[in-house]
Amino acid sequence: MNEEQADQLKKTLVKKILSKEALERLGRIRLAKPELAEQIELYILQIYQAGKIKEEISDEQLKAILEVLTSKKEFRIIK
Repeated sequence: MNEEQADQLKKTLVKKILSKEALERLGRIRLAKPELAEQIELYILQIYQAGKIKEEISDEQLKAILEVLTSKKEFRIIK
């Protein structure tokens, strides 16, 4: 499987896992922060492969995932 096929498979799985609204949100994130969208996709695929996704991921659930992934990167400088 080449990189293009793997990418296509990833996109197909993400479309299957996310609700329409969540997919639209991911598209907007991709426009603003492509690396964050990539991170979200990888995270979603990991939990899918682990069997932790039982139904479609809603927009609210995607927001929660986004919160988790972005909160790790905040640094506080205390003076």
